[in-house]
Amino acid sequence: MSRRGNCYDNAVAESFFQLLKEERVKRKTYVNRKAARQNIFDYIEFFHHPKRKHGNNGVLSPVDFEQQQLWKT
Repeated sequence: MSRRGNCYDNAVAESFFQLLKEERVKRKTYVNRKAARQNIFDYIEFFHHPKRKHGNNGVLSPVDFEQQQLWKT
């Protein structure tokens, strides 16, 4: 939930969930909750964080960006 009068508090979470829905969940039917959870976990851990390029961090994956930041310190 965002603070009253501040529509930008939730922007990162809303952006992530929009990507999740578009790239993984949209038009997919899961046989049960366990299958849905596993599919979403796989998306986050094996695609979104380690591989998906993000425009706000120099077109790097989050893992690559974090590694780059660690080497700078």
